[in-house]
Amino acid sequence: MNNIFFEKKKKFILLKEIFNICNQNYSENHNKKIFGVNNLIDANNREISFLNKAKYINDAKYSKALVCIVSEKFKKYLSDKTIPVISKHPDIDFFKVVNLFYTNAHVDREVFSYVKIINKLKKKISIGKNTLISKTAEIGNNVSIGNNVIIYPYVKIGNGSIIGSNVIISNAFIGDNVVIKSGTLIGQIGFGFKYFDKKRFSFPHIGKVVIENNCQIGSLCTIDRGTLSDTIVGEFTTIDNQVQIAHNVKIGNYCIIASQVGIAGSTVIGNNVMIAGQAGISDNLKIGNNVKIGGKSGVVSDIEDNKIVMGYPAKSFREFVRQSKK
Repeated sequence: MNNIFFEKKKKFILLKEIFNICNQNYSENHNKKIFGVNNLIDANNREISFLNKAKYINDAKYSKALVCIVSEKFKKYLSDKTIPVISKHPDIDFFKVVNLFYTNAHVDREVFSYVKIINKLKKKISIGKNTLISKTAEIGNNVSIGNNVIIYPYVKIGNGSIIGSNVIISNAFIGDNVVIKSGTLIGQIGFGFKYFDKKRFSFPHIGKVVIENNCQIGSLCTIDRGTLSDTIVGEFTTIDNQVQIAHNVKIGNYCIIASQVGIAGSTVIGNNVMIAGQAGISDNLKIGNNVKIGGKSGVVSDIEDNKIVMGYPAKSFREFVRQSKK
C-alpha cells in the first residue's frame, strides 16, 4: 500500500518480529519479509493484516494477505495461503506493527519553528507560527504547540504534551503527555444564566479546567471552565471530535467519548465509561463506573455501575431492544 502522506520508516520487517510482538513462538517461516500493512480485503501477498471480529470472516476467507494476526477462535477462517499469528489482542498487536512501518502515524504533526525557553531549567518547546503564549503560563519540557494558538495567563501545560493548531486555552491545568487536537477551546465561560427583570444574568465562572495525564482531546471540542468547582477530565480518557463538556462536569479515568456527544453541567461520570456518538447527557446526573451509553441516546436520569443503556429516554439495552421489536 503506497502512501504519499506518511513516510515509511522500514522497507520491510521479518515475520519473527511479528511473533515477538504477539508473544508467540517462531514458525518455520520466521525469516519471511513483510513489506506493508493493509486491511484484509485489500492486502496483497507481501502485506500483513489482522482479524478480530466475526463480521470480517468472509473477507478473511478471500484475503491474499501474507500474514494475519488473528485470535485463536478465528484462525480457522483464514485462507491456506495466509500465515496466522495467534494473538490475544489482534488489533493492538497490529497497531504495534503499523507503528514499526509508520512511526508517527498515531499523532497529528504540526509544522513548528524550533525555539528554546530557558527559565530556571532548560526546556525544549516547539512552537508554530502566530502563536501567543502568556509570560505567566507554565509550559513543560518537550511540549509541541501548533500554529495560531493562544495560551492565556497562568495556564499550565505538562511535559510531553502536544497542542494542535488554532487551539485556545485559558483557566486550565493540562497534565503530562496530553494531546489536544486542532480547533479545540478549553477554559471559556460555560452556558449558565438566568433571566430576571427582562435582563440576562450570566453566572460567574471562577473554576478552571483540569485535564489529567495522558488524555487525548479531539478537534473542535469545547470544555467549559467550572462555576465554583472545576471541570475535570480524568487520566487516559479519550475524547473524539466535536464534543461539548459543560461547566463542573467530572469525567473519570479511562473513559471513551465518541464524536458529537454533549454533557451538560455538573454531571459526574465514573471510570471506564463508554459514550457513543451523538449521545446527550442532562445536567446534575451521576453516571456509574463501566457504563456503556449507546449512540444518539438521551440520558435524563442517573445510571448505576456496569449498566448498558440505549434510546431516549435512555433505558437498559435489553428493554430498548424489546420495545424496538414491538
